[in-house]
Amino acid sequence: MVLTVEHVAKSYGSRAVLRDASLHAGHGQLVGVVGENGAGKTTLLRILSGDLDADAGTVHVDGTLGYCPQHPVLDDELTPRQHLRLFQIAYRLPGLNRAESLFQELGLAAYERQPVKTLSSGTRQKLNLIVALMHDPEVLLLDEPYQGFDWETYMRFWDIAHHLREAGRTVVIVSHLAYDTQRLDALYRLSDGRLHPAPATGAHG
Repeated sequence: MVLTVEHVAKSYGSRAVLRDASLHAGHGQLVGVVGENGAGKTTLLRILSGDLDADAGTVHVDGTLGYCPQHPVLDDELTPRQHLRLFQIAYRLPGLNRAESLFQELGLAAYERQPVKTLSSGTRQKLNLIVALMHDPEVLLLDEPYQGFDWETYMRFWDIAHHLREAGRTVVIVSHLAYDTQRLDALYRLSDGRLHPAPATGAHG
């Protein structure tokens, strides 16, 4: 397994958010995690990304990691183009070919020289996704990744996700609504602090 989560627990004070959460994902799998607002989805992703320590349990990631948080971590004063250069340095990438391709695919090229503070929430989210994808991680964690997308961009997102699957990447998509579960290979519902396997048809195409 590329991603193994075993018996993870996390509490904030007396409130137990995660009680006994376990999840397994292999190469070339699209895995969905759905749950109501406040169920602990973002806490789970922060633990998987290494941004937050669990109180108990273990997380093992076999490979490089990409994390796209629900709220874009972007600098309002920088342009999308400047973000690419910044993260190129952070990821130690020799070039920006992958980022340039995603720029075109997600229709962000027209906004590449505008400060992020002038962009719509949907356009910010596109940049957020590109930053998470541009170093071609083997495991990708996406928290509400298509929030603010129009229908065309939403469909492009799934095209990108399917290409990642075909390339053997592992993608975990977290959402409060179980949209398009037929596109997934596995689906978990997060409730009562636990991850419960749920039916997913896993259509490939």
